[in-house]
Amino acid sequence: MKLSNIQLGQNVEIDPSTSVNNVLIKDNVRIAKRCSIFGGPDNILEIGENSYVGMNTIINGFVKKIIIGSNVSIAQSVSIICDSGPNASPQLQRLFPLEKGTIKIGNHCWIGAFCMIMPGVELGEFCIVAANSFVKKSFPAYSIIGGTPAKLIRKMTEAEIKKLLAND
Repeated sequence: MKLSNIQLGQNVEIDPSTSVNNVLIKDNVRIAKRCSIFGGPDNILEIGENSYVGMNTIINGFVKKIIIGSNVSIAQSVSIICDSGPNASPQLQRLFPLEKGTIKIGNHCWIGAFCMIMPGVELGEFCIVAANSFVKKSFPAYSIIGGTPAKLIRKMTEAEIKKLLAND
């Protein structure tokens, strides 16, 4: 397990098989086994309180900032990457330039198993991403999305939103 340049809140659980560096992890976060979660020295990756990261997940924020909100549920084998492209081939980069972009995952989002979140994506609060989705564009709060590429399945209804926000 690699641990460096990390700031941990209280009651954080990180499985020993997980590698973490250049991160700010707030209170009550749980990170399962075999994850690789890293920001860069100039792009500290942030995970908000009460969030969960499932096993075999990769969160790569080395070249651009990744911010994951509070109460976010990330299932197993999810990839969240702030850069993508043929980085080993300058010739291919002439046709397919490297993509780099900040990623923001809003509070209370739920990302299903085997999803991929690409550079530049922003998900508003309470977004739900169906399993096996490829998310290349941003979606506003209360969106339920899925597919390859991900598209809007539906927005949550006013009754659903009211139930989510009830003070009980």
